[in-house]
Amino acid sequence: MSLSSIDLITFVGFIALVVGVSLWASRKKKRTTEDYFLAGRGLTWWLIGFSLIASNISSEHFIGMSGQGFDLGLAIASFEWMSALTLIIIAFVFLPRFLSSGIYTMPEFLEYRYNKTARLLMAIFMVFFYVFVSLSVVLYSGALALRATFGLDLVTGIWLIGLLAGFYTVYGGLKAVVWSDLIQGLALLLGGLLVTVLGFIEVGGIGAFVAKSGDKLHTVLPWNHPDMPWVAVFIGGLWVPHIFYWGLNQFITQRTLAAKNLEEGQKGILFAASLKILIPFIVVFPGIMAFELYGDVITSKDEAYPYLIKQILPTGLIGVMFAALFGAVMSTLDSLLNSAATILTIDIYKSHINRESSPRRLVAVGRILTIVLVLFGCTWAPIVGTFDKGIYMFLQQFWGFIQPGVVAAFLFGIIWKRVPPWAAVNGMLLNFPIYGLLLWFLPEVAFLHHMAITFILIGLYVIIHTMLWPLEKPAVIPVRYKFENRISTGAIVWSAMIAVTVIGLYIVFF
Repeated sequence: MSLSSIDLITFVGFIALVVGVSLWASRKKKRTTEDYFLAGRGLTWWLIGFSLIASNISSEHFIGMSGQGFDLGLAIASFEWMSALTLIIIAFVFLPRFLSSGIYTMPEFLEYRYNKTARLLMAIFMVFFYVFVSLSVVLYSGALALRATFGLDLVTGIWLIGLLAGFYTVYGGLKAVVWSDLIQGLALLLGGLLVTVLGFIEVGGIGAFVAKSGDKLHTVLPWNHPDMPWVAVFIGGLWVPHIFYWGLNQFITQRTLAAKNLEEGQKGILFAASLKILIPFIVVFPGIMAFELYGDVITSKDEAYPYLIKQILPTGLIGVMFAALFGAVMSTLDSLLNSAATILTIDIYKSHINRESSPRRLVAVGRILTIVLVLFGCTWAPIVGTFDKGIYMFLQQFWGFIQPGVVAAFLFGIIWKRVPPWAAVNGMLLNFPIYGLLLWFLPEVAFLHHMAITFILIGLYVIIHTMLWPLEKPAVIPVRYKFENRISTGAIVWSAMIAVTVIGLYIVFF
């Protein structure tokens, strides 16, 4: 499909706006590591909330999750609605500890609690999976959208997205990222809402949509379902990736670590939790609509959303949605690049290569590493297209090789002060063989069950190791900043409203 002059003007204008605002917002403070990597620890709640959502929601949602809606139905929405509940836990249990310690990165917390080996191991894990899984999925799915909608060559699309997002991320650091996320977050939410509304019109209204959907509007699937069993969703393995992703994942937590204070960080997380509730309506619903309207034409579920766009958007609005999709890709990509560069710079370069590095030197190293990550990610990205279950499940399934072990290291380290360093280190290392063997010998079992089993086995190992060789003295985590960790009445009411809404949605779409 060719773009009209209006579409091209809209798209180019949007990209110029994003880059321009990002460079303007980050034009001053870039000389210290705290300024470059954590935006001077001065982010307010609304910036944090929008940045969390914009970083999280990207092409793997509009392409991958919408594709799962086309294939599986609304049950995939559990990844979003259960995230909202997880974010409440993160805000009031994890965030106070992380902010008080004054850390730059999540691996740094493991050094404070355990030792340098635990920190280095998590840092290596995170960077490896950022490059080979997350970066690749974002680049590939974004380029897939461009090819399916506008006929752009896949490899060309990958490099276009990577180089553009890398440009302003290299220059401005986290401050450039969060301001670009604000613009792109609004664009993707409004653009997604536009597609949903036009999709309802095309289907024949909400009543016709419900009538045609059949079993695809059920959120609770049988306990032995191969992808989304209800046991895993509510009391099992889904909690492992959610706690990791929202509470321990540098890609996400870097925004909350940069909060102006604890209250701003918690409000930002609750704002993001509120927005997460809305995401299935603008991501999963269009996938179901694509199945109802064009299920006999679409050959790949990951092409459902782009195909729907081509059919229902009138000339003039194609450029708007093109910009929203492109922004969704860049908002996640710039966050991944900045977070991976932060870990490489702070946890590996400064901690193990050049401990006396000046702030100016660290910023320079961070920029160079960002460029390297862009080049490597663009080169590797085409490989993820060979995964037969779709890019969204590729993203979720392969993170399981490290998530249970990392979650166990943090949880046991926080609640049990006698856990020794090597219990956590060995637990993280055991994650690979345990999870891999489960995938190999029990491929018919949902990977979320594999997550739960892996976490339980690692947890048992940590418990036994600690009982046999406990620390002589309870571990003490340094406190750099002191906060009044008091939960306000407003925060309690806000959290309760989120929880009630999520429960109500499960009842309505049972």
